[in-house]
Amino acid sequence: MAAVLRSVRQDMNIFEFIRSRLQGEEPLRPLERVLAKRWVKDRLKRMYPELRHDPRALEAMYQSLTLEPRVGGGEGGAVLFEIVLPGKIE
Repeated sequence: MAAVLRSVRQDMNIFEFIRSRLQGEEPLRPLERVLAKRWVKDRLKRMYPELRHDPRALEAMYQSLTLEPRVGGGEGGAVLFEIVLPGKIE
């Protein structure tokens, strides 16, 4: 219990903390979803320059990614998603 209370931010009182935990995470808005997809695709283009001029291959690579949730990794104990590439990285 003490560990949970230590994780409460200084500006958040205990009632706000409990209410936020009971309500759960806010759903992802459509604009945030589009921005996240664009951000991931931009990173893929930087990692794999051959995908810059091949939209079909870029979309195929994006669809093959895996998202693994890490509970408590984000701000305020929120779920953080880690992007995992398929296969080995050389």
